[in-house]
Amino acid sequence: MTDIAELPEDSVRNTPFDSALSDRYLVYALSTITARSLPDVRDGLKPVHRRLLWAMRLLRLDPASGYKKCARVVGDVIGKYHPHGDQSVYDAMVRLAQTFSLRYPLVDGQGNFGNVDGDNAAAMRYTEARLTAAAGELMAGLDEGTVDFRPTYNGEEEEPEIFPGLFPNLLANGASGIAVGMATSIPPHNVAELIDAAVLLIDKPEAETAELLDHVKGPDFPTGGVLVDSPATIAEAYATGRGAFRVRAKIEKVDEKGGGWHLVVSQIPYQVQKSKLIEQIAELINDKKLPILADVRDESDEEIRIVLEPRSRTVDADMLMESLFRLTELEVRVSLNLNVLDDTRTPLVMSLKQALAAWLKHQFEVLIRRSQHRLAKIADRIELLDGYLIVYLNLDRVIQIIREEDEPKPVMMAEFGLTDRQAEAILNMRLRSLRRLEEMELTRERATLDAEGKDLEALIASPARQRTRMKRDLAALRERYGPETALGARRTLLSEAAPAREIPLEAMVEREPVTVILSQRGWIRAMKGHLDEAAQAAVKFKEGDGPAHAIRAQTTDRILLATDQGRFYTLPADKLPGGRGFGEPVRLFADIDADARVAALLAAKPGAELLLASGDGKGFVVDMADVTAETRKGKQVVNLREGGRLKVVHPVAPTDDYVAAIGDNRKMVIFPLGELPRMARGQGVTIQRYKDGGLSDAISFRLDDGLSWTMGGDTGRTRTEADLTPWRAARGAAGRMPPVGFPRDNRFRG
Repeated sequence: MTDIAELPEDSVRNTPFDSALSDRYLVYALSTITARSLPDVRDGLKPVHRRLLWAMRLLRLDPASGYKKCARVVGDVIGKYHPHGDQSVYDAMVRLAQTFSLRYPLVDGQGNFGNVDGDNAAAMRYTEARLTAAAGELMAGLDEGTVDFRPTYNGEEEEPEIFPGLFPNLLANGASGIAVGMATSIPPHNVAELIDAAVLLIDKPEAETAELLDHVKGPDFPTGGVLVDSPATIAEAYATGRGAFRVRAKIEKVDEKGGGWHLVVSQIPYQVQKSKLIEQIAELINDKKLPILADVRDESDEEIRIVLEPRSRTVDADMLMESLFRLTELEVRVSLNLNVLDDTRTPLVMSLKQALAAWLKHQFEVLIRRSQHRLAKIADRIELLDGYLIVYLNLDRVIQIIREEDEPKPVMMAEFGLTDRQAEAILNMRLRSLRRLEEMELTRERATLDAEGKDLEALIASPARQRTRMKRDLAALRERYGPETALGARRTLLSEAAPAREIPLEAMVEREPVTVILSQRGWIRAMKGHLDEAAQAAVKFKEGDGPAHAIRAQTTDRILLATDQGRFYTLPADKLPGGRGFGEPVRLFADIDADARVAALLAAKPGAELLLASGDGKGFVVDMADVTAETRKGKQVVNLREGGRLKVVHPVAPTDDYVAAIGDNRKMVIFPLGELPRMARGQGVTIQRYKDGGLSDAISFRLDDGLSWTMGGDTGRTRTEADLTPWRAARGAAGRMPPVGFPRDNRFRG
């Protein structure tokens, strides 16, 4: 190894490390951006794709020819044009052939090129390929001087800097890539729509994005699906070049005999792997995160067909679909980041209008260069034709010069005023060409070429003629990719979705009646059906245990459990253990303190209210929505004084207008419900004043109906006191003794 001291002085530079690192990283970043990751706005290709198609063209793999092994193509690409890994080049080639990745595939593959399930393609030694018609459209004009060529990396070959074809590949097939510090993501579009927008831009260069969107409705994905964004959202994305599109699977409800139904998914969103999507749905079923879905089946062949079975026929189909869209990749967001290289190789985020305008600018340049190239060819041919015609006018003299002169070429040039090319062409003529008919054909050909040349000169000089010619060429392209063709028909439907709605719990659970029973020792269970009192009395408990609370509810309800510490817990009714056995400890479902006792058990009702009161006579009214809690720790609702306990949890009926409270001292007070504050949390206000003892019970009721209570004994009779004037007072009063016959336990409910 050569020592640094032995190197020439001019080959060693003293440079700060951070500066050297920064300079070299910048070179690397620019190389990644311009030569690897971002597509060119003019042909929509990255270098690797352009080199692949160019190599296939040189191998004469046009659509009418036979297939060749992909390994042969990849070998040519990495050997002549693209010195990178063979697998990365093959992966790029595979994507160009996948009908579910490209809207208009540029490679026609034969063999296993992967599938929508996410399976990989076969090895390149097994697969074969050739170009598609779209690739031919993209490369049309390469032999007509339309674009510049540059030497390959080793200087042995040449490759085109850009493709000249009229096919709008950038937006038609889209692109994606990640460079250093920037990325691009362009979804595919419909060619016919792009051509219509381009024609509008030719006629009206000042047209805004909104006018272009009268033609370009949105992305058109190869896998179909449904675009559900609003027109305003789509317009904003195209106007700025940045945004995202919401794409949903195409799902249809299929009715069955007997009233049943199922859902069939026939199209899935772009770039979603079908196998992973089905696994995702199956996990929801196994984890019981979507209880209203019973089964998922993959019945796909060449066409996608995923069958989704609901739990029962009573399930709301729209709600099931909405849930699937929210929880799975049946709905995805496809990003738009129109970051491309312009004609100066500068990265730029373009709007839809800018991208179309840049592509049209390139096409007009190609049109002019093609015309100039053809004009030069015509001039060359006319030069030769003029020389041939001189021969026919002076045939005998030309033959004499050729027979008699040792060097006939300079003699002819001097005598007839011929150019070197003309004289050389005359000397190379065959004797057969000297027939009379040939002279007539040459005269006709010269006249035709002369007329064509004048048309081309007029075309080059007139922007109006160029626009007319461009529209004619675009119209011819549109015929080949129009909506009536199999390849050109729009696949992605447009259907603006309604705003996302909150999916209630009851929509996710099959609604069934249950009776929730909580024992004295805290064991809870949900027995099927609404049990009557006799059936509840027959329920068995563990030895030493007994009934404490029993309520009727539905599996879709959320059960509120309040402890005497003022804390509320929420238990989903469908998650409670069934009626077999003795149930399970309620503390398995909520983090309830060991010294807390259950004060109440009831089903939460939307919009309903509760009357809450503590043992020291303070209380307030709370909305049920404010006491529900989604965590195991619950929610502290009533702030109690030291040693205080929550005594009353009473549902307030919509018609209730008064509150009745009775203390341990057996004094009762009645006051308007409106005197109690409505709070989400706190201590509340004084309901009744006591000298000793505290609150025993409280209830809300409708004054016009009177105050009722259950009589003692087993009769089950109730008594109603209609005249409550003696007990009506302001909130916080001491009250007076209750009516005769009021229960001795000082409770309004038995």
